[in-house]
Amino acid sequence: MGNLLKVLTREIENYPHFFLDFENAQPTEGEREVWNQVNSVLQDSESILMGLQAYKGAGQEIRDAIQNPNDFMQQERAWNSVCPLVIKLKKFYSFSLRLEEALKSLLEKLTCPPFMPTQHLEREQALAKQFAEILHFTLRFDELKVIPAIQNDFSYYRRTISRNRINDMNVNSEVNNEMANRMSLFYAEATPMLKTLSNATTNFVTENKTLPLENTTDCLSTMASVCKVMLETPEYSSRFSSEDTLLFCMRVMVGVIILYDHVHPNGAFNKSSKIDMKGCIKVLKDQPADNVEGLLNALKFTTKHLNDESTPKNIRTMLQ
Repeated sequence: MGNLLKVLTREIENYPHFFLDFENAQPTEGEREVWNQVNSVLQDSESILMGLQAYKGAGQEIRDAIQNPNDFMQQERAWNSVCPLVIKLKKFYSFSLRLEEALKSLLEKLTCPPFMPTQHLEREQALAKQFAEILHFTLRFDELKVIPAIQNDFSYYRRTISRNRINDMNVNSEVNNEMANRMSLFYAEATPMLKTLSNATTNFVTENKTLPLENTTDCLSTMASVCKVMLETPEYSSRFSSEDTLLFCMRVMVGVIILYDHVHPNGAFNKSSKIDMKGCIKVLKDQPADNVEGLLNALKFTTKHLNDESTPKNIRTMLQ
């Protein structure tokens, strides 16, 4: 993550001064159990991203099979090429379920009484860092997922098993019809990991009816504000030793905005929002265009309230 050390927020309305050490925070004894659980998921995140980045589809084999429907050798060749790829796609999907559980564990720990969310973020720096790492991974995955071969390969696989055209081939028992249907819903999303986390956060709020909603939304809005300050303040951004750190902060900021927008009744764009959306969008637009196009698109297409009547027109204009 570069040289991001103990970045201190400016005075943010409704929030005290505090810092988040996104780089060096180590778990305290009170954080250890949840930290270990989440760490067992996060330690696989880089291999998931590498697998996605290296994904090579079976386009040629599928084209040959479609063009020669009566050639069993071509059908078998396409099937044998697609099956390992579908196993890989299942691995990515299964990881999203593990990530969902990890996020819920973090939310539970960072929002529970008697402490307020800002106190949790101060006291449980290592968990706040893991929360940020989950969001960073999520945005990176969804940026890389834009690979046409994924949908092409998976569509061919589903067509083949649904037409019972695998009688003379080895059936892929790991991805049966039921699993294929669940995976299909996941990969049909433009940003599947963000959708998973948005649903997880919404479910967390719904399932914890005794927990004040503000405990969750304040946790998210505080993290958004901290990231915005890190990006817009030369005193802090000058410490970034690489572009990776800059992207990390941008992805985390966008991620928590999207989660906030899904769980707060009025969303992130409303004038009553505790997130300075105009400031956050400006910070993004001040960065090189190549770095932010995907993040701006995420705000446009994966938020829930952008097109509400209560959203100020200047905010909508900024995102057009």
